[in-house]
Amino acid sequence: MLQDSFNRKFSYLRLSVTEVCNFKCNYCLPDGYQCDSRPKTLNVEQLRILVAAFAKAGTEKIRLTGGEPTLRRDLPEIIAMCRQTSGIHTVALTTNGYRLLDKLPRLVDSGLTNLNLSADSLNPHTFAQITGSNSLKEVLACVDKALTLGIKKVKLNAVLLKQYNGKELQQFLNYIKDKAVSFRFIELMQTGDNQAYFSEQHVRGETLKQQLLTSGWRVLPKEPNAGPAEEFYHPNYAGTIGLIMPYSKDFCASCNRLRVSADGKLHLCLFGEANDDLMPWIANQDIEGLKLHLSSSVLSKWHGHQLHNGNAGLTKQLAMLGG
Repeated sequence: MLQDSFNRKFSYLRLSVTEVCNFKCNYCLPDGYQCDSRPKTLNVEQLRILVAAFAKAGTEKIRLTGGEPTLRRDLPEIIAMCRQTSGIHTVALTTNGYRLLDKLPRLVDSGLTNLNLSADSLNPHTFAQITGSNSLKEVLACVDKALTLGIKKVKLNAVLLKQYNGKELQQFLNYIKDKAVSFRFIELMQTGDNQAYFSEQHVRGETLKQQLLTSGWRVLPKEPNAGPAEEFYHPNYAGTIGLIMPYSKDFCASCNRLRVSADGKLHLCLFGEANDDLMPWIANQDIEGLKLHLSSSVLSKWHGHQLHNGNAGLTKQLAMLGG
């Protein structure tokens, strides 16, 4: 298995399949996706080489991200390819859920096991303010559809925003009272283009954590391949709560994921200063050579990010790598 110089093991790959997005979330792409030229993305065969190399290096879980991954018409083929790769046991998808409802059955048939949907508010007006889309009803319909189709894990993601959803905790809790899904709250992260927005909207995840603990929520033990999120359960609730708090102490100590951008560049950290072009090995279909290169590259992974110092590295906005 891939292991860095701090003895952290990496069995989880977050694989962006496009940087294009069809939402205008005010914390990520407030002006929508902007591009001066046609974005370069790996095709299914190139992705197969990449995934095979990661699998040989010990990767067991792949999360397909974007931008918005459902914009790729060949997403079912990508999911099937990942699931059919020896060693890959979990294929997850992170999506905004727009126009996903009719596509879900085919994605599940292709091998999708886990689904994360964005729901930054359960208030339709606030949801539209944040995302630029009036699709909350469809997103929530996708949750019910996913559970009906037997997807193993269904999660909803909400970025904590002081002036938008900062006072909606009870509404989120009411939603999971009788629904066996996980609602995950993500602490807003400062990136290269959102300094002013970050200052206005940042809510400390630790504040929410203390609210939960004083309300009877309890910490869940981490599962294998789980990332740095802290999970909580309550005996009176069917669902669970997750907190992703990148500014918390020792957040990076449990890091188990690597990232590859849609154009085939390895990012050892979401907020790193460098990326590593994997195309020479992919172009030569050199699975074994790429595996060895990954093993070598991961040794240079930093111990932690530099967000506390206001340094987001190369990450200008989260759509670059899907968070």
